[in-house]
Amino acid sequence: MQLVQGKVVLVTGASRGIGRAIANQFAQAGANVAFTYLSSVEKGEALVKELEAYGIKAKGYRSDASMFEAADELVNSVVADFGQIDVLINNAGITRDGLLMRMTEEQWDEVIRVNLKSVFNLTKAVIKPMMKAKSGSIVNMTSIVGVKGNAGQANYAASKAGIIGFTKSVALELGSRNIRCNAIAPGFIETEMTGELNEATVEEWKKSIPLKRGGEASEVANVCLFLGSDLSSYVTGQTIQVDGGLLT
Repeated sequence: MQLVQGKVVLVTGASRGIGRAIANQFAQAGANVAFTYLSSVEKGEALVKELEAYGIKAKGYRSDASMFEAADELVNSVVADFGQIDVLINNAGITRDGLLMRMTEEQWDEVIRVNLKSVFNLTKAVIKPMMKAKSGSIVNMTSIVGVKGNAGQANYAASKAGIIGFTKSVALELGSRNIRCNAIAPGFIETEMTGELNEATVEEWKKSIPLKRGGEASEVANVCLFLGSDLSSYVTGQTIQVDGGLLT
């Protein structure tokens, strides 16, 4: 089903994992896809070809979402190349885990900058073209850690909780302009990052999940697609948990 036929979506941090799955899901559903990557040019170029195979327009931009001016330049470039931005997916994020007593100022600042400031940067930059179009959907990737906290992740939890508050505020500010803003809080999703965990840790996670399995990146992407499409036209200011019932 071509839920977003002809729409333009911008996905940050799309070179792997959940971001890559989101880009693929939107392309399959008929959207033209602009995406960012930071480190791997080869992965970015490979993703362009992968997305173009669905018969849509795709372009990757090497851009650091945590830099204010770079975010503004990115949005201007995407509008110049695609003509519009209908959906923004703020997905870029990192972890720098460690107990608070050992956490450095650098570890705190880096996570807040990449995870939270990037959402501010891109959202602020995209408001202008969305207001001009009198429509838009912004989807921010938070985490269940931002809802419940997690030992050893005070910086990450703070950044993700901040995204939830930011999302609600943006929804209130921009609702009258027909611009929606929602958040997705993934639980234990099996990606390249979780693949580095030892098997015993993964099994412990799965035991605590009502559905008794980890989630797939495509299952997060499905919710993204719903929030980016007209199926969710009366949904804004919400945080949807995609966690297999973990926080139920």
